[in-house]
Amino acid sequence: MQFVEGDQQGLLRAAAFREGLEKAGWVAGRNVSVDYLWGPLDSGITEQLRQRVPEVIAINSSIGLRAIGSAFPGVPIVFIGVSEPVERGFVASLAHPGGNMTGFSHLEPTLGAKWLDLVKQVAPQVTRIAYLYNPDNPGAKVTLQSAQSAAGQFSLDVLDTPVRDVAEIEAGIAGLVREPGGALLVPPDPFTTGHHKRVVDLAARHRLPLVSALRSFADEGGLLAYGVSIPELFRQAAGYVDRILRGEKPADLPVQGPTQFELVINIKTATALGLTVPPALLAAANEVIE
Repeated sequence: MQFVEGDQQGLLRAAAFREGLEKAGWVAGRNVSVDYLWGPLDSGITEQLRQRVPEVIAINSSIGLRAIGSAFPGVPIVFIGVSEPVERGFVASLAHPGGNMTGFSHLEPTLGAKWLDLVKQVAPQVTRIAYLYNPDNPGAKVTLQSAQSAAGQFSLDVLDTPVRDVAEIEAGIAGLVREPGGALLVPPDPFTTGHHKRVVDLAARHRLPLVSALRSFADEGGLLAYGVSIPELFRQAAGYVDRILRGEKPADLPVQGPTQFELVINIKTATALGLTVPPALLAAANEVIE
């Protein structure tokens, strides 16, 4: 299983995976060996996997999934947080994956509209929102379309703002702040998540409400985060690993979509921006950062 070493969210996800295994009766060091491989997927990681001769591989990297699948064609693979696995050729269908891969998608198309709703509830003065996304991520394009379709309902202009490097992030935000009434929206993606501190810093500097899919942005000072509970996907993935270790085949285990979502509100940031979070929204939050 691959994570970024030292990342708090990565540690939480690893803990959720471990809890899922233990619930199924697998205890590391007693009846199962679990290796957590930290860092970007490269030839070194692949070689470490070969040396361990894994019975099952769990991976939370869309980028690395194809390489791992090619390097280990006979090993069952459970992917976590991969968007549009059929369209990307990882599985034959959601109901009947075929091959050696199955897993859990984090794509929920209606999130685009939900994010706009949250923006207007907390920051009704916003009229323009930059959708800051990696254009190489097909899932981000799906939620972009959802947001664009709902924009009129919320009297918002959704600005298509693709970014592939830090310079484009800075340029996109610089373009947004040329006029008042701006906000930022960041869907889930390894690239933008890897630069979340920079995005949060720029949002704070320009006093922009920042809504994201992942709580790491809110933890660092973004206004709020709403999205799929990624630790829950890891917990569920442990259940698939259990079933595979007991003899079931990935080809027969359907790809599952998200079922649990979480709302995190940074009330300290809201106060700094002069915004009032509606009491009903505070009551609905899974966590309020003060």
